[in-house]
This record gives sequence, structure tokens and C-alpha cells, in this order.
Amino acid sequence: MTEGTDRRSPGAAAVRELQGVARFTFHEGKLEEFKRLSAQCMEIVRTKDTGTLQYDIHFNDDQSECIVLERYRDSEALIEHTAHVADLMQAILATGSVSGELLGEPSAELRAKLDGSEVRLFTPFQSM
Repeated sequence: MTEGTDRRSPGAAAVRELQGVARFTFHEGKLEEFKRLSAQCMEIVRTKDTGTLQYDIHFNDDQSECIVLERYRDSEALIEHTAHVADLMQAILATGSVSGELLGEPSAELRAKLDGSEVRLFTPFQSM
């Protein structure tokens, strides 16, 4: 593939996919609250989301930190997911310090929703 993305290539469908990485460092005593809330979130993902392709939660050895790996079919799927878990987000974010990255080419609508957020956007350069 050449620099950037070639939407005519066989992998063009994958270009619409978005990947997210969220990193949490938990506040003292908030791990169990995070686990409880993330279980609710996972149930929502499994039962309501139609375009979430991956939603994995990983802890370090002492469970003081975690990484959430997310993958969405496209921008609309991420917008849908965000709407489904909106009621839980304030409580989840209160359990620790959070940083995040979004990888892909979000739609104009999703870009507008990300404006002013702490999420860092990385757009494709090369892929196979």
C-alpha cells in the first residue's frame, strides 16, 4: 500500500475500522468499583452494541493498572457504543486516571464528538 490509505485496495474495509486503547491507573480502593462497572459495561457491549468487534480488559500483575482494547466496525459503531455506556462513564472515569488513543480515520461526526476530549487520535500512514 502507498502512503496514507488506498480505499480501493482489498483491505479497504479494514480502513473504516477504529481501534481504541484506554489506560487506567486506579485510585486507592477503587479497583473493585472499576471491576463492577466494567462488568456492566461488558454486558452492554455483548447485548446492545452491533458494531463492536473487540472489547478486552487486561490487568497488570498487581491490578493497579489496566488496558482496555477496543475495536469497532466504523465510526457509527463507536458512536453507538458511546451512547450505550454513557450512563456508566462518569463513574468509570472516577475510578482512576485515564488516557486513551484512537487509531483510524473517524468520520466528521465522530471527530466533532472527540473535539476537546483527552483522547489522542492517530490516523493511518501505512498498513497491509
